[in-house]
Amino acid sequence: MENFGNRTLGGTGTGTGTGTGTGTGSAGGIEVSALGFGCWAIGGEWATPDGQPLGWGAVDDEESVRAVRRALDLGVTFFDTADAYGAGHSERVLARALGKRRADVVLATKWGNVIDEDRRLLTGTDDSPAYARRALTASLRRLGTDWIDLYQLHISDAEPERAAELRDACEEFVREGLIRAYAWSTDDPRRAAVFAAGEHCAAVQHRLNVLQDAPELVAFCEEFGLASINRSPLAMGLLTGRHAPGRTLAAGDIRSAPPAWLPGFTGEGGADPRWLARVEALREILTSGGRTLAQGALGWLWARSPRTVPIPGFRSVAQAEENAGALAKGPLTPAQLAEADRILGR
Repeated sequence: MENFGNRTLGGTGTGTGTGTGTGTGSAGGIEVSALGFGCWAIGGEWATPDGQPLGWGAVDDEESVRAVRRALDLGVTFFDTADAYGAGHSERVLARALGKRRADVVLATKWGNVIDEDRRLLTGTDDSPAYARRALTASLRRLGTDWIDLYQLHISDAEPERAAELRDACEEFVREGLIRAYAWSTDDPRRAAVFAAGEHCAAVQHRLNVLQDAPELVAFCEEFGLASINRSPLAMGLLTGRHAPGRTLAAGDIRSAPPAWLPGFTGEGGADPRWLARVEALREILTSGGRTLAQGALGWLWARSPRTVPIPGFRSVAQAEENAGALAKGPLTPAQLAEADRILGR
């Protein structure tokens, strides 16, 4: 079977960006593979000053580079990172992996968090337009590129009034050719609407997976012709089948000491058995057609809406191959989508 189609970031407007990357500018739509890869995990370990882990544990940069290149070979053209991931390290690793193939991909990154690169720390947030420009300049340098395809606000709860100023700053970045489009990473439709009012807003990045539906945001993206970029498409690993009751995660993994916004893990170093039971209840549906559990979870997202672009994380060539393999399987059927809702009581 051939790989399952492409998606478009944006596509409802008439303008064009001035960057030199692939596709047409955001208001006219930027074409990406239906599957993107999230680059949080390959940033390695980082933390807050008081020791709260924010990464996914130790990584092998050489393996990360190989995994990115393998994903490219398998048809993945969209990579999502952030300046905060690994306190800049994810951007640097991604730049190294892409090398001369930068023009073959659509690059997304985020801003709003203040980082200490030397100590690998998150030290605060800054929602000022002036900081947005400084952060953009720094990301361009770390990514080794002249333009970013999709620039995303990473402060999910920023005030709407301030966000309007940041939206206008992003429009200026588009005019200058520094970015092609922008988005907000937020789970609040009211906030997403502030950015959506801008000509070159192309997407909303939000949490969405078979265990955690987001009907308001999916409907919002469909109504406004925006891409629904799906953060946590595998529920922070719960939908990979690699977690079991009693399994303990490494101390440097954010899931071993989950903050309040990260459900599904106990705070005692492992997964919540109640969440694992839901995964097991869905196993037969998600593994249909020879899919792995993770591939089925990605297929659920594609069946959920024509606007979805899931961005699962990865740390190895094997994970890259498994996730990219979902493209050959495609979406679940409408009947399977309905059965999953019935099982979960939705």
